[in-house]
Amino acid sequence: MELYEVILYLNNGLLLICAALGLIKYKYFKNTEKWYVYYIIFLFLIEAIVKISLYLLNIKDMGFIFPFYVAGELLLLGVLFIRKFQLSYYWYIPLVLLAGGVFIDIPNVTGDVKKVISNIVVICLAGYALLMEIKNSKINDRFMLADSFIFLYYGLSVFLFFLLRQLSDLGKTEAEMIWSMNNLLCSFLYLSIIYTFLRLKK
Repeated sequence: MELYEVILYLNNGLLLICAALGLIKYKYFKNTEKWYVYYIIFLFLIEAIVKISLYLLNIKDMGFIFPFYVAGELLLLGVLFIRKFQLSYYWYIPLVLLAGGVFIDIPNVTGDVKKVISNIVVICLAGYALLMEIKNSKINDRFMLADSFIFLYYGLSVFLFFLLRQLSDLGKTEAEMIWSMNNLLCSFLYLSIIYTFLRLKK
């Protein structure tokens, strides 16, 4: 089995563990922290829909799910960080507009570009969260590890997107190797969330 597929299956297994742990430990989460669980459950449902569509319904074109994935991911992480640091409710306005813009056809703006814009917003929010957690010792930082890997994962995804755009003549094997790096960091993101969930106490 190719390395790309191995890492992909590893990701799916870790995501399943994340979702199960989130539900099992749900009572230990504070209200704002529950958005980490919603985020993981959403990712799990997206993966489940993709797998069912591909292997049971034999649907080969999964483009229809992409806007829902990008918009949902942006909304959940956006609401998570806005609520976590009690930012103004006005921040919800650009967040909702950006998420809604994913479903609008804009000339010369592909789905990949929309995904990159979404990732950059997440990077900014996660970076702000890390700065606040480091700066203010009074802030409960029990999700600091997870926030760090969210920042790293989405940052690397943006970097790899621009790298692949510059290296457009890459073959399938080389492209899969590059995306394996992205999937590997995604595995570390899930591991950090699993570790965080396991350590949670009331």
